Amino acid sequence: MARVARPSAAAASGLMSNPVEDPKGLVRRELRRAVSAITPEERAGFSAQLCERLRLLTPWRQAAWVLVFCPLPDEPDVKPVITEAFATGRLLSFPRFDGETGAYELCQTRAWDELVPGRFGVLEPAAYCPRLMANQLDFALVPGIGFSLDGDRLGRGKGYYDRLLARIPGFKCGVAFDCQLVTRLPAERHDIRLNGILTPTRWQLIGS
Repeated sequence: MARVARPSAAAASGLMSNPVEDPKGLVRRELRRAVSAITPEERAGFSAQLCERLRLLTPWRQAAWVLVFCPLPDEPDVKPVITEAFATGRLLSFPRFDGETGAYELCQTRAWDELVPGRFGVLEPAAYCPRLMANQLDFALVPGIGFSLDGDRLGRGKGYYDRLLARIPGFKCGVAFDCQLVTRLPAERHDIRLNGILTPTRWQLIGS
């Protein structure tokens, strides 16, 4: 009878030490692949569509204090709407990472030139920008890797934004390309559910 070869001790050790990738990691990778397939021309067109829909969105138009963000290359470019908000004197804040607390703080920002490169390479408010209390905000524009139809958000895996959103009582609106909106996402108890998701072609009000 032929003998079946057994794996060596080193090989067996390697098999045991390879962790199974977590569900969020798998979904994160698939969504990043979908976004990377969008061409620069498509990205610009989709971003323009999203900005136009955002301008008409009632919660955005009615909000007094608004949290915005400086988009990364793989996120919808919402800078035109933010520039318009600066020009009209709207009260805006951006997140700034505090290295001492390991958390984001909120800072009032009046113009693009008040933003400087932050710890993660993202533009953040300069040190002189005044801090705000999270409960002063009544609308938050929220980036993410992916969003679900029931309001769950998949971030970049550090949990910083979830801890920030947990402190904001106002309307929380995710912004994404259409390929980032899925039926379900793996979620945990600490994940913050949003109030709405905006894409270039869709407005998903959660709970409606």
